[in-house]
Amino acid sequence: MPIPSDEALLELSQRVGRLLLATRRRLATAESCTGGWISKAITDVAGSSGWFECGYVVYSNAAKVRDLGVAEQTLQKHGAVSEPVVREMAAGALRVSGAEIAVSVSGVAGPDGGTAEKPVGTVWFGLAVRDGESFELLSKLRHFPGDRAAVRRASVEYALQLILGLEPAGTRGAG
Repeated sequence: MPIPSDEALLELSQRVGRLLLATRRRLATAESCTGGWISKAITDVAGSSGWFECGYVVYSNAAKVRDLGVAEQTLQKHGAVSEPVVREMAAGALRVSGAEIAVSVSGVAGPDGGTAEKPVGTVWFGLAVRDGESFELLSKLRHFPGDRAAVRRASVEYALQLILGLEPAGTRGAG
């Protein structure tokens, strides 16, 4: 799997922007292992203030609890790199920001921190989409090969692609 280039991430971010503008939705991010890189990729796009609300970098467990309302019990039971945590991160970002869409990511980028159960390259993603007063939650698990930089870059690419999964049929690749 090739490592996505800066140009590829910019192109994906531009597509995300076109989608969000077309659907009149705003995006928030909740990032752990990517450390704000998703937000950086998004704000590389001129005019992103028209569709990007804000980004939360919640690297520590304390920040996840304090800033996004992730339950301490969830972190204790499942660990930061888990489906329940990214779901709570995405829901929290949606709630706190008021955006219509929130994407979250938490993973083991390495080189340390991996375990037999969660090896380096294990990354969980969450996506929350507001539908009136309620919202839908989606979560995905991926395992990316490579070093820390490769895992983080692949995570940014996948998060952008996850948002583009909301793209209406017939508009993919348009523009």
